[in-house]
Amino acid sequence: MEITLQYFDGCPNWTVAAARLADLAQDRPGLTVRPFLVETVEQARAIGFRGSPSMLVNGADLFPDPDALVGLACRIYVTPEGLAGAPTVEQLRSALAAA
Repeated sequence: MEITLQYFDGCPNWTVAAARLADLAQDRPGLTVRPFLVETVEQARAIGFRGSPSMLVNGADLFPDPDALVGLACRIYVTPEGLAGAPTVEQLRSALAAA
């Protein structure tokens, strides 16, 4: 399984998501993470980028939010601990199991 980790340089939260995905990949040999830098607003619009970090499997967002705006912005996730800049490891594990 390949995960595309979409991000932009203005948001530090993608590094947290990348570290959590790397931890999960250690237990799943077939799991790879491909970082994808979104550089412009035009590119964000063209690919439907809903904020950094976004994680996709086969083009489908692991945490779909149809109300999220498209553009260069930090994304917010609802976690058991409250709002955060990245999903928890357990949320990622569950989303990957469902993908």
